[in-house]
Amino acid sequence: MDTGVSVVGSGQVRGLPDVLRVTFGVEQVAGDVASAVAAVGGRTDAVVAVLRGQGVGEGELETSAVSVFQEYREPGTDAAYRASHTIQVQTKDLTGFGALLNAAVGAAGNSLALHGLQFDIEDKSAMLVQARELAFRHATAKAEQLAGLAGFSLGSVTAIAESQRGFPMQAEAVSALGKGAYDSSLNITPGEHTVEVSLEVLFAWA
Repeated sequence: MDTGVSVVGSGQVRGLPDVLRVTFGVEQVAGDVASAVAAVGGRTDAVVAVLRGQGVGEGELETSAVSVFQEYREPGTDAAYRASHTIQVQTKDLTGFGALLNAAVGAAGNSLALHGLQFDIEDKSAMLVQARELAFRHATAKAEQLAGLAGFSLGSVTAIAESQRGFPMQAEAVSALGKGAYDSSLNITPGEHTVEVSLEVLFAWA
């Protein structure tokens, strides 16, 4: 490294979420692949239809995973195949989780799994700007302190490297839901979303 000092500064900014993402899975076990796939396909179509009926738009629902595999069974037992289809729903209605869940359970019954829900902020650009400013001030203060301790004067910045992290609020996954397991008035609390920026800043000596 050229003469100077390298420091890392960090800045965190908190904000209120404006997006809710819910991940549903539809699963079915059957004695052959065709039956498992057909059952999952039908139930997934039903789930998508009722979610559309809850106001979920075209760009707010997508498939995130599809799988089919043979389950392990004890020797001598009939073969079984598990098919699954995972869909993610995004909505601006942060209070509508219970209604979405009840609709999906009503359409798929015990074939439905809830893989998780997550609150997020759709546009983090303003938060990143603020976090970046805080990180740079933090890095500068550290560099000035180190320069003073070493008996040097701080010069200009010669390099900057940035990294970002986000901490969306999310719930643990829940599986094997029964029909009517949740009431549509179920309340969930979004909490706060944290964005963190770290800057590695290289200062030359004056």
